[in-house]
Amino acid sequence: MAKVDKVENKDAVVEKKADKKSKKSSYSKKKKIKKNILNGIAYVQSTFNNTIISIADTNGNVISWASAGQKGFKGSRKSTPYAAQIAADSAASKALEYGMKTLSVEVKGPGSGRETALRALQARGFKILSIKDTTPMPHNGVRPPKKRRV
Repeated sequence: MAKVDKVENKDAVVEKKADKKSKKSSYSKKKKIKKNILNGIAYVQSTFNNTIISIADTNGNVISWASAGQKGFKGSRKSTPYAAQIAADSAASKALEYGMKTLSVEVKGPGSGRETALRALQARGFKILSIKDTTPMPHNGVRPPKKRRV
């Protein structure tokens, strides 16, 4: 009698599993609500190897970002002004979807993509209110890297 009960329980378990598979999931994707943000801050970090552009609202929440490496440039091509222009263009197009019109720009670093990224943002139709250079300058702290012998 006990063995028969076990078999009946297994059949019930199999039926329950079949019921679970037949149910459709009630999960549905939420639509992204795009807010209308007019003012923002563009952070351009230009190193010797790469250029990273982040566009945030006035509170500091990042809306869009792009880098030369993200856009498919590899190796020494990441450090070119053209790569910085493509990255800035990509970040700007994402920010324009949010309705952004004016930017304050903060530039950091010694790289070659600084001015080109600025020009690309301006060419996309942003009104640039201010440009601020926040490059960290040492007060004779750490020894710099040795000069290259090419």
